[in-house]
Amino acid sequence: MSANLDVISVGMVTAVGLDAPSSCAAMRAKLDGFQETKFHRIGDEFVIGAPVPLPREWIGEKRMAHLAAAAVTEAIQGHEWLTDKTVVLLCIAEENRPGRPIRDVRSFLSHISRITGHDIGRGCIVVAHGRPSGHIAFEKAREILKEGKASNILILGVDSYLTPATITHYIAKWRLLTSDNPNGFIPGEAAAAILCSNVERGQLQLAGLGLARERASIYNNDDIPLRGDGMTSAYNIALEEAGIQMNDIGYRISDLIGEKYWFKQAALANLRLSRGRRDFIDLWSPGEFLGNIGAAVVPAMIAMARTAACKGYSYGRSVLVEASNDAGACGAAVLTSRVP
Repeated sequence: MSANLDVISVGMVTAVGLDAPSSCAAMRAKLDGFQETKFHRIGDEFVIGAPVPLPREWIGEKRMAHLAAAAVTEAIQGHEWLTDKTVVLLCIAEENRPGRPIRDVRSFLSHISRITGHDIGRGCIVVAHGRPSGHIAFEKAREILKEGKASNILILGVDSYLTPATITHYIAKWRLLTSDNPNGFIPGEAAAAILCSNVERGQLQLAGLGLARERASIYNNDDIPLRGDGMTSAYNIALEEAGIQMNDIGYRISDLIGEKYWFKQAALANLRLSRGRRDFIDLWSPGEFLGNIGAAVVPAMIAMARTAACKGYSYGRSVLVEASNDAGACGAAVLTSRVP
């Protein structure tokens, strides 16, 4: 399939910034948004999280709608919004994830439309696969653009792990970072949007995309040892389509959330495809500053890559963006920059 898909604009709302420039600047400066939340674990210990500092204490879907609306408004600013020419791909949490913040998608999209003044819900396609949802959305976006069904695609990712049911579930699963569990993640929330087109020449172009599944997922019941087969396969597919090798990648951005499983997976995929000697491949991760932001992470990583390309601090012209979820779904995308 043709990879003629350009990222022409981005928007972000995170725990370290309410737009893409400030969020990316804060992460580049190594600033995080971690703080004590209202959630108790045991006794007087509060769960550490990364909430977005909103002007009002909105909760639930209303809170998510305001996050999403701000990201959408930033992404489409300066671009003509034509409802019949733009398709929205909404990336949200897995349907079976306890405490998922968005349950009524139609109501959620209607709320965003009222805030933004644009009909976001018309023809919207929902991608509910958690962290790698953005990669699946890329695949759907290319199909739509290739078939000529739209001239613009808006990929919107919004998610939160800061809900009571989610916190309770992951504490019980021994997955959260606490004083007695160093191998855990910090729950976060965010929204990010990327506007894509196959007509305009953006600063960042999708050159290759790989989707695969890892049999040795973090919850695999057969206790299969992790060899990184799923992510290695996703890497390989994306690299082959892009026509480059792992050694040609300038840097990587990964959805690492803090647990050692994901670091091992990323390391194995890199080692299995690297050939010969080469310089160090830098590895970035928004999770280092934002915690686990779920389905918002791929659009956020794309926004990081585009900002780095535009401002001239990226490592080379190519970046590999990876993400995976607890069920074993793996995605990898190779993007190239046109900015000198």
